[in-house]
Amino acid sequence: MPRLRVIGSYLSPYVRKVLACLELKGLDYEIDPMPPFVGNADFARLSPLRRVPVLLDDGLVVNDSTVICQYLEDRHPAPSLYPRDIGDRARARWLEEYADTRLADGLIWRLFYQRSIRRRVFCEPPDEAVVTRALEVEIPAALDYLETQLPDDGFIFGAPSIADLSIASCFRTASFVRYEIDAARWPHTAALVARVQALPALQKLARYEDCTLRLPLAEQRAALLAAGAPLTSETMGTCAPRPVLPRTS
Repeated sequence: MPRLRVIGSYLSPYVRKVLACLELKGLDYEIDPMPPFVGNADFARLSPLRRVPVLLDDGLVVNDSTVICQYLEDRHPAPSLYPRDIGDRARARWLEEYADTRLADGLIWRLFYQRSIRRRVFCEPPDEAVVTRALEVEIPAALDYLETQLPDDGFIFGAPSIADLSIASCFRTASFVRYEIDAARWPHTAALVARVQALPALQKLARYEDCTLRLPLAEQRAALLAAGAPLTSETMGTCAPRPVLPRTS
């Protein structure tokens, strides 16, 4: 049995960031691919904020994708996903934080949540006013800043880093509700996201994501097993869906 276990849905940008780190570092792991909305009492004990991902490493419980990725880097430093230069490393962490909060606020919590989670999980209609404002105001403003931070070519710090993974993960989830970056307006962002998503590790994860994308929660686990995903023998996703507060910091 793999020592490392991840709890969290393949469709989550935060879970994807952690899985990408594991894949790029060549680490063996298993996953309970459940969204936080259906976590049972055992999950709540591990994740008091009822958020995913959660990493279990033997007896150690690590919460929050940023903390998990830094833990994996500290424990398994090669290949490194953080720049060696101290200034670049600080900037990589800032861009990770920007993706996890500012980008995710518009792309995930105001767009993907409204158009996918509310309808498929909670059987509620989306708030179209929230969606419209996200598309017309919040997401463009976030992209305007991000565009100034990215290189003309290649990855942000030369090799794939936590910053590249965090940014691309948000746009991958947003693509599930047909969001596409306007490459004419934000060419650096569009090109970077395409480069990251073309990495073999991200392509591997995309196959698992695609096989569950349009399925009800109750059918996703069987589809992932059939696709060869490294699933745990049991799941903590056994409760009726209930909302989870978005990450804000």
